[in-house]
Amino acid sequence: MIDETTAVALAQPSRRAARIGFTVTGLTLYVLWNVTTLLGALGAEAIGNTAAWGLDAAGPAVFLALLAPMLTSATERATASLAVLLGLGLLPVLPAGVPVLAAALAAPAVLWARGRRAARTTRPTARREKDSR
Repeated sequence: MIDETTAVALAQPSRRAARIGFTVTGLTLYVLWNVTTLLGALGAEAIGNTAAWGLDAAGPAVFLALLAPMLTSATERATASLAVLLGLGLLPVLPAGVPVLAAALAAPAVLWARGRRAARTTRPTARREKDSR
């Protein structure tokens, strides 16, 4: 079970279609992954310097392109935005892999801020109700 197969399965209207989508996606990815790995192993020298192509940014860019349409609420957009800022901002100063872990802190940070904002807006109402008794 991987991201792609799960996404395709969840997008289907029925259980049968979900199973078919999951299976077809899984088999397609399995075959294509192995074929392209073999091609890469045999022909990697032809590409040259991969750092010059910026291929290290292709994976995250594709992930963001797939994720963007699913961000429907302000909380989701704020979380994604903060995660991107944390990840990119910390990239030059932290060892590889650590910025991604730091970006994961965006979710609890946004939820904490959202809870604080909600608590502030409900407190005056609770006080008014207490005073009116």
